[in-house]
Amino acid sequence: MSSTNRTVVVTGIGATSPLGGDATSTWEGLVAGRSGVKPLDQEWAAEQAVRIAARVAVEPGEVLPRPQARRLDRSAQFALIAAKEAWADAGFTDKAGTQTSDASAPGASVDPDRLGAVIASGIGGVTTLLDQYDVLKEKGVRRVSPHTVPMLMPNGPSANVGLLVGARAGVHTPVSACASGAEAIGYAIEMIRSGRADVVVAGGTEAAIHPLPIAAFGNMMAMSKNNDDPQGASRPYDVARDGFVLGEGAGVIVLESAEHAAARGARVYAEAVGQGISADSHDIVQPEPEGRGIAHALQNLLDNTDLDPAEIVHVNAHATSTPAGDVAELKALRKVFGDDMDHMAVSATKSMTGHLLGGAGGVETVASILALYHRVAPPTINVEEIDPEAEAAADIVRGEARKLPVEGRIAALNDSFGFGGHNVVLAFRSV
Repeated sequence: MSSTNRTVVVTGIGATSPLGGDATSTWEGLVAGRSGVKPLDQEWAAEQAVRIAARVAVEPGEVLPRPQARRLDRSAQFALIAAKEAWADAGFTDKAGTQTSDASAPGASVDPDRLGAVIASGIGGVTTLLDQYDVLKEKGVRRVSPHTVPMLMPNGPSANVGLLVGARAGVHTPVSACASGAEAIGYAIEMIRSGRADVVVAGGTEAAIHPLPIAAFGNMMAMSKNNDDPQGASRPYDVARDGFVLGEGAGVIVLESAEHAAARGARVYAEAVGQGISADSHDIVQPEPEGRGIAHALQNLLDNTDLDPAEIVHVNAHATSTPAGDVAELKALRKVFGDDMDHMAVSATKSMTGHLLGGAGGVETVASILALYHRVAPPTINVEEIDPEAEAAADIVRGEARKLPVEGRIAALNDSFGFGGHNVVLAFRSV
């Protein structure tokens, strides 16, 4: 099947995050304005300048069988947990290509040759790599795990999700730093729209809470050092913001062609309208200060979809709590949308989850879809004194959640930007 304008819909969601072990508890935490940031109590954290992070609320060892978990890097564990939830939530009961006991069950209708998986990670199996290097140094060659290579591969999470569902249309791993998860979902949309697949499991994952990444991010002055107030440390748009808080977890969705979803009677959360992509070509870590690259991605989205700016009522902003990045994003939004920005409620959910790096786009896509589905915009917490530039540029949802319009079709954007100047904007619409 070949097509360039197939409608793509979301039929399943899954997540494991600092706010909850599944999508439902994560969403409840977001709407409640609850922070998942806590002090690091490991012995190695004592000598770090940054001693806070947002670990997952439910450890993967509590969910996955121990033999399976031992063969997976933490990032792959998260991806598998979120993917299993999304797959079941979409109504699929078995691996593609297998026959269920009920031939009419949704899981019996998936053609593995029309099923794909796109799971991104910005860093990959960094904890496996570093931990096994310690084993090599301290215990010798023979003690290094034979599973090390498949565990540390950046494509490990995607490969394991592909094996879980039986995907044969293609299994992919975009790596674009903190834009990776969003780029994975955008790639999945295009897989379906172009006719390569009917169903794609897509999202992002990350597990980088480890002494080396924390020391490195801390030394480059990218992370908050507000160790005395962990839950108040991630504060997008606040005048006192001093960097992001490292988080971990995964967000995964199931995308389908509208025809495929309708044929099996699937519940639809939202339409996946499309993506806009660009690059800053400005600096390896610093955002372009006027948001020109971001604006180009936004315009690219509008130029290549039927999205009407008047439909957009919600933006899940990238907003990491860095002095430069938060404002540059809002400048770009205002530049592209002008007065239409006045009816867009802007949420910065990293104020609660921390920054999940390559997993951010996945978890924040889940949040964006549920915002449309429930017609509620999560709050941005910890904004005690708003940056005047932010206040002038956008309507920030502060303090508590806000109801979105209850009638008519509405749309939401999910923004993701990464080191290297990668910009990805996703758009979803209610159905």
